[in-house]
Amino acid sequence: MAATTRSTIVAVARRANVSPSTVSRVMNGHTTVDPAIAERVRAAAQELNYSPSPLARSLVLGRTQTVAILVPDLANPTFQGMLRGLSRAAARSNYRVLVADSLETVSEESLLAGELRRSSDAIVLCAPRMPADRLLEVMPSLAPAVVINRDDPRLAAPTLSADYEAGIRPLAEHLYDLGHRRLAYLEGNPHSSSNTSRLRGLDAFCADHPDVSLDRLPGGVAFEHGYAAADAVLASSATGVLAFNDLVAMGLLAAMHERGVAVPQDLSITGFDDITFARYTTPALTTASVPDVELGEQAWVRLHALLVGDAPADDVRVLPRLEVRGSTGPAPTRASGAAASSD
Repeated sequence: MAATTRSTIVAVARRANVSPSTVSRVMNGHTTVDPAIAERVRAAAQELNYSPSPLARSLVLGRTQTVAILVPDLANPTFQGMLRGLSRAAARSNYRVLVADSLETVSEESLLAGELRRSSDAIVLCAPRMPADRLLEVMPSLAPAVVINRDDPRLAAPTLSADYEAGIRPLAEHLYDLGHRRLAYLEGNPHSSSNTSRLRGLDAFCADHPDVSLDRLPGGVAFEHGYAAADAVLASSATGVLAFNDLVAMGLLAAMHERGVAVPQDLSITGFDDITFARYTTPALTTASVPDVELGEQAWVRLHALLVGDAPADDVRVLPRLEVRGSTGPAPTRASGAAASSD
């Protein structure tokens, strides 16, 4: 029968002729123990094949060796990439990652964040839907924390984000250069800060190109939202569509295929994020690439600095990179080509 943690500590203490508390201090790395005694304790622990309980260690040190991340939708490959980068980097420092999904429920984000922080040493908050005032209100109680997908200068925490405002411009310019003048934008979550940034970029694009007509259509963040928007896209007579993200674009691609609308001959479609699947759609998806795994890794670099009392590195703001693939092509000769093809 395996010995309990307490009895094992007692056994080590007896073998080393010290108190159990001295064993605990040595095992937890305290330097106040006499080196000769510490060596005797480590030798006794090795002889008895003793290793401290992680739970007991966390209670003694006041640390869990766990950090948390809150995301709005774990089904979204973009957030999976951020989690992958964070988890791999944290593991190299012997930290585990606790994950929670707010299921796109804005009202739950701050509550979940508080619960996660109480169960971990620090938190990475990916809450693009949380209102700015609420985010500023809860941040002091979450420290140490790092924020992804927000770049509010008022945040007293390291931030990592993509420049969605600048990132959507090359997509729109690409369609313009192909001759498209009637465009549609499938919006994301109206509460999303990244959706607001994209809209600012498109407003600036339209101001620079007065010959362009841009319709803003209700969309969403998932495959089914793009699929459901097909009729509205066709009714708009747009020849080029900018979807909020790759999942929405893929849903729209599927719906157009079912309707016999040729992409890109009748309708050009762009996504955003460049998730792994984007290059494997038919046709492959033109999109703006965001280095989600790298953002997760860099989030850990800053979080670890906070945990050990160092100054974190500067904030990160990456510029998405245009990836031109097969889902975009020259505008059809008739402005209503997409709609006509669906008859």
